[in-house]
Amino acid sequence: MPATPNDNEVSAGLPDDDGGAVLDLASRLTQDHHQSLKLWLRMLSCTVKIENEIRSRLRSSFDITLPRFDLMAQLERHPDGLRMGELSKRMMVTGGNITGITDQLETEGLVLRVPAPKDRRVYSVKLTAAGRAAFATMAQVHEGWIAELLHGVSPQDKTQLIGLLSQMKRQLDDN
Repeated sequence: MPATPNDNEVSAGLPDDDGGAVLDLASRLTQDHHQSLKLWLRMLSCTVKIENEIRSRLRSSFDITLPRFDLMAQLERHPDGLRMGELSKRMMVTGGNITGITDQLETEGLVLRVPAPKDRRVYSVKLTAAGRAAFATMAQVHEGWIAELLHGVSPQDKTQLIGLLSQMKRQLDDN
């Protein structure tokens, strides 16, 4: 996926790989727009492109959706399980969405609901052994896809971008 101008891009002041100025036509940006808006739309554009490619690859390679993969990733980081409300908060989706995703994964034997010891009305969700194995395989492939998609960004630029975005996140967290 080379970052070269095409019919879907117009000049708007952001440099491309050749030092020219390129910006997505879909974002409808001009030189008059605020630099922060340009930055936000550029980050969003990159995120959407990567996310769409990952969604497609997860579906074709593993017959799984990105939300199901994301839920499994959350559970992989918390072997003791997470409550449904905590999953909803971490994934920034409604409880109903979490219930639907959990139902699908439970039917496939990848997760299980466990009643909380102190309150049997509350459930934690955990990966099963099959879920841990399936996720380990998917996560390894997923990491390779991300490396492939970002191969054109130098290690130094990745380090700089991580630092700048970390700084931005801290600032946003303070608001």
